[in-house]
Formats: sequence, C-alpha cells, structure tokens
Amino acid sequence: MAQTCDAIVIGAGIMGASSAFQLAKRGLTVALLDKSYVGHGPTGQSSAIIRQHYSNELTARMALYGLRVFQDFEARVGDECGFRQTGMVVLVEAADRAGLEANVALQRAVGISAELLSPEALRELVPGLTTTDLVAAAHEPESGYADPYLAVSAYAQAAKRLGASVLQNTEVTGVRFHAGKVVGVETPGGRIDAPVVLNCGGAWGAPVARLAGVEVPIASCRVQVAYFRRPPGHEAPHPVVLDFIHASYFRSEGDDLTLAGLVDPAEADAVVDPDRYNEGVDFDFISEVGERLGRRYPAMERSESTGGYASLYAVTPDWHPIVDEVPAGSGFYVCSGFSGHGFKLGPAVGVMVAEMLTGVSTPRFDPRFFRFSRYAENDPVRGQYEYSIAG
Repeated sequence: MAQTCDAIVIGAGIMGASSAFQLAKRGLTVALLDKSYVGHGPTGQSSAIIRQHYSNELTARMALYGLRVFQDFEARVGDECGFRQTGMVVLVEAADRAGLEANVALQRAVGISAELLSPEALRELVPGLTTTDLVAAAHEPESGYADPYLAVSAYAQAAKRLGASVLQNTEVTGVRFHAGKVVGVETPGGRIDAPVVLNCGGAWGAPVARLAGVEVPIASCRVQVAYFRRPPGHEAPHPVVLDFIHASYFRSEGDDLTLAGLVDPAEADAVVDPDRYNEGVDFDFISEVGERLGRRYPAMERSESTGGYASLYAVTPDWHPIVDEVPAGSGFYVCSGFSGHGFKLGPAVGVMVAEMLTGVSTPRFDPRFFRFSRYAENDPVRGQYEYSIAG
C-alpha cells in the first residue's frame, strides 16, 4: 500500500529540510526524500557564510531572519549549527560607492546592524588588509558562518520529531498527476501519495522538474573552494571578507585555516552533470584564488595550501531562485536555483514555502518576488550594483 501524506519534499538540503520542518510545525504530514542522504551535495559543502548584504528589501529581511535563527539555533530548531560570529566586511571599488551607501541604508532601515567604514577604520578592524584601492567598505558585526552539515541535519531531525518521515536513499523516479493535479511520486520502493510535491532539488532542480513535465532555467554549475593555512603571526580568525574588486571571498575555517572562493559571474559557464563531475579542486584554481587572496591580505602569500574541493551551484539567469507553483494550480512547487547564496536564506525560505503551501494570505516573506513567470515577463530580479550576483 502506498504511503500517504499531505506534502512530499524532494531534496534534503537546507531548503528541503527547513521547509519540511516548517510544514510539520504547522501540522502537515510530510515526507522528506533524498536520493542520497541529508546534507549530501551542495548544502553539506556550502561555505555557509551568514551575511545580510543584499540589495533588495525582501532578501535583506530574509537574511536578517536567518541570522536570528542561526544565533539562537538550539532554541528555535534544536541541536547545534556551529554558528561563529566573526563579522563581515564588503569591499567595493569607487564606481560602486553610491550603491554601497544605499545598500547600508537599506540594511539599517530593516533592522540590520551595518555601517560604512573608511579604509583607515577597515585597517584597524582587520589589520593586514590592503586598502589602497578602496574608497569605502561596509561592515556587518553580527555576520559570520555556520557548519552547514550540522545545520541541515538539525533541521531534518527537528522535522522528524514533529512527525515527518525522512527517507534517505530514496530517489524520486516520477511525479504522478491526475486531471492536471499532483497525486504523488514514484520511487524504487513504491508510491507515495500526496496532493503537494515540493521540488527542493537544488542542482538537481531542473531534472526533478522534468519528472513533472516542467522546464525551469536552472543550470548545475561546478564551483570550487580552496583552503590555506594561515602563516605564523596571523593564526587568529578574521572576519568574512567579500572582495568585489578581486571577485573573491574568504573566511576563517576553524582555528588556523582560511577558506577562499570566487564571486564571479563566469562560474555560471561551468555547467556540468550534477551526477558526474570532478569533485576535486583544480591546481589552477588554487593558484588563482590564492593570488587574489594575497593581493588583499598580503600575509597570506606565505600561507600553505591545504587543498580544496568542487561543489555545485544551482544557477538561474538572474542568480535568484524560483519559488512558485509551476504550473499554477497543479500542486507541483519549485523551490530551487539559489545560485550559491541560499544557505543563509534557508530558515526564511522554510517559512516562505510553508506559508505558500498552506495559503497564508499575508505572508511574512512574499514569494511573488521569486515567481517563475518573471522570466517570460522580462522582469528578472535585479541587484542595484555591479556586483549584483551577491543579491
């Protein structure tokens, strides 16, 4: 006999686990399915930076909500998420100074702790940074990073405590419809029936959507991260640094490592099969990101490379997700395409999805901003600045 529930969530990354938790919290019976295991793939390998630097009010409010959850994770979700408050600085070139100032004003208006820093003040905050190419920087003292695997595992366990079924090693092989309405899914272990199916497939978002006869513009793109051991005299943890001048970012990892990657639109060109791609880091990438890191933080020229890895982004044309029922009235929902900046939004996305699926008329976070039809309407989500891929 088929299992029956109110909602099926496909994909046990941060979006799926957070959504399952919020749906179960509202009394729905939920089945959370993953073809592998909870936190496998991009969520478990996320850089997990918790920042609020967004140029749209909605995403800024969502990021602030996420920060508050990560700060009080055990009370709100249960278990640990490994949040470390290191602060964050955003560095931009002169052409983006007006945008940076506007963004800080927007952040402060929604309750985010943020301030502008002069190059001199930045050097006091983060000794050792090169600031000769800067006009101004933004500082978020409450930002930091979390442990992504701990966080997603905690969400899945919290959903399970509320009655959700968490089915690992359970691949969805088909989405079933009757008279244009979702009635459930097929798996190798049999059918699961539900009037709602939520696609939180991330880098697998497009293939999962095709099971329902839906085409969405979500590309699976290979991205890389490298680790460097900080040199003697610079072992202390440092803030998260988003360096848009050098199209890179770096943050502390544990007690003596620095994790570094790129914030480069060209990463969208590295489209791969999410089930068959090189998960190792390229030597050329380590050399390139290390060189960019050294330009901003010269002491790191004496750092020791300790390797890295490659993971996946689920990239849309405007680098923002699709969160919508597709097609309308079908019961099939897409929540995917966060383009590498979704982890910090995960807590808010769970609320957004739960309110959307339960028909809340005045949602806390309005999903229309991420509607699927925006592409056909030629109305993509736009950032205010040249570095808009950051949100």
